Amino acid sequence: MALSLYDVSVPNYLQTLNAVSGFLGKGLAWAEAGGHDLDVLVDTRLAGDMLPFRFQVVSTCHHSRGAIAGAKAGIFSPPGPSDASYAGLQAMVTDAIAELQALAPEEVNALEGKEMVFQLGERKLPFTVENFLMSFSLPNFHFHATTAYDILRQKGVPLGKRDYLGAMRMKM
Repeated sequence: MALSLYDVSVPNYLQTLNAVSGFLGKGLAWAEAGGHDLDVLVDTRLAGDMLPFRFQVVSTCHHSRGAIAGAKAGIFSPPGPSDASYAGLQAMVTDAIAELQALAPEEVNALEGKEMVFQLGERKLPFTVENFLMSFSLPNFHFHATTAYDILRQKGVPLGKRDYLGAMRMKM
């Protein structure tokens, strides 16, 4: 059985986004139980020269549902600034999951071979949709999801590897 563009993108986005939703829930429970300020948490950085937790979560959504939308439009750019609260980030992840779940495999597979551009200011990088998803979007998606997870771990949220992996798609 050959893998389709849908198979290599959407289920992977959903697995990790559902995990992000889960570890955001654990982060909220940890903050409420310990009296931690969620406004401070969303502004926390893993390193001084990295963008904060808020950006990491926004980017997981942007490099999943936004990547598919960009593939459809033929152009993708970085996310704009966000002032989302912790609850707003949780809602954003929930919305991204719902949008991806609503996609039909045929809708994503029809994008194969289509040309698209990543644009940052005046800079434009040309891709085919499948090369964009596999070599740019998915790596960025996992980088930002991992960084969000790491920030929560750094702050003391009790997370483990299984929290990041989410529900694996095992043979039944």
